[in-house]
Amino acid sequence: MLYNAYELQRSLLGTVGAWASVGAELLSNPAMPAGYFGFGPVIASALDVFAHVVAPRGKPLFGIEAVTVDGQAHAVTEAIVLHRPFGNLLRFTHSGLSAAAPRLLIVAPMSGHYATLLRGTVARMLERCEVYITDWADARTVPLSAGRFDLDDYIDYLVGYLEHIGPGAHMMAVCQPSVPAIAATAVMAASDHPSRPLTLTMMGGPVDTREAPTSVNDIAVNRPLSWFQHNVIATVPLHYPGAGRKVYPGFLQLAGFISMNLSTHVLSHYQMFKHLVVGDGESADASKAFYEEYRSVCDMTAEFYLQTMEQVFQKHALPKGEFVHRGKPIDLGAIRDTALLAIEGERDDISGIGQTRAALKLASGLAERRKKYFLAPEVGHYGIFNGSKWRTLIAPVVEAWIAEHDKARLKVVA
Repeated sequence: MLYNAYELQRSLLGTVGAWASVGAELLSNPAMPAGYFGFGPVIASALDVFAHVVAPRGKPLFGIEAVTVDGQAHAVTEAIVLHRPFGNLLRFTHSGLSAAAPRLLIVAPMSGHYATLLRGTVARMLERCEVYITDWADARTVPLSAGRFDLDDYIDYLVGYLEHIGPGAHMMAVCQPSVPAIAATAVMAASDHPSRPLTLTMMGGPVDTREAPTSVNDIAVNRPLSWFQHNVIATVPLHYPGAGRKVYPGFLQLAGFISMNLSTHVLSHYQMFKHLVVGDGESADASKAFYEEYRSVCDMTAEFYLQTMEQVFQKHALPKGEFVHRGKPIDLGAIRDTALLAIEGERDDISGIGQTRAALKLASGLAERRKKYFLAPEVGHYGIFNGSKWRTLIAPVVEAWIAEHDKARLKVVA
């Protein structure tokens, strides 16, 4: 019922938005005098903003055509190198990369947004690394015949991706996947797996949400798991390939994120409106580009969402040493040669300060020289992996960490 109600609302708003877009274009047409006088520009701008807000959105493209390294532009190649039902493995390379360039697996969050949210992360790391990224599928597009997908499967997928990339790779987990990424690293370390990562970088991840809990953490712990099962889990409607699958809908996750900073989002759209009124299309387009990505959401399987809520946010299983994979306890102390870098943002309102850093203490079997912590000043959650501070302040730290620990691989190659 919940999903069907949303689909009905989306259909109605989409129709109204289409008419609003037509009205905005008519009033903005140079052949229409009304666009230059009275309230014409104001009405056109208001219709344009409304049409943009309610427009239906699909999966965005990465669209990284070139990167500039040391002042020289290089063409980028994007390819799917491994097909899996719940997420493909993408590879990005460019013509200026050497054969000895580090190979980096970026683990995108499965938290309601597509992997393209990390477009800026990929583009920056691609300058000096051969980049792979987990392109998680929208659960509503995966047929029931593909089976379940939970935290155990997530960890298995990461192990499989690293096996495909081969020994000597590095891994970076952005936000939510910090937990399954370090769990996968520990599982591989315990079995002395040859493809275990040389380094693992965790950025704004909820490793131990007891540290500096945020409003996101409070929502997760103030209600029993049964509440989430009965109030936020929906069934995919019949007209999608995944019809009948139980999911946590992306539109609910988006509504939650927007409600956390509602005044900020309202102000952003008001600023967009003012830019359009005065004819500053460039500034308005920048805001539109951000929201095109931000409002493009996908569904998570119910089992993955509920297990994450229970194990990560309610039971704190990983820091308590109670986290299991396929029935076997995960020992973070088994990590002995994967160097760990924990990065947090000073103004992160989703993963509080200390939640990611906790991973360094939990990896008790790892030498201190293989651990590093970086607190990015004046950086919020989104800014950890995107924007100017990511490019100029944080990415160089990651690159230096990878380069330092990539020396062992290069010696073997040589």
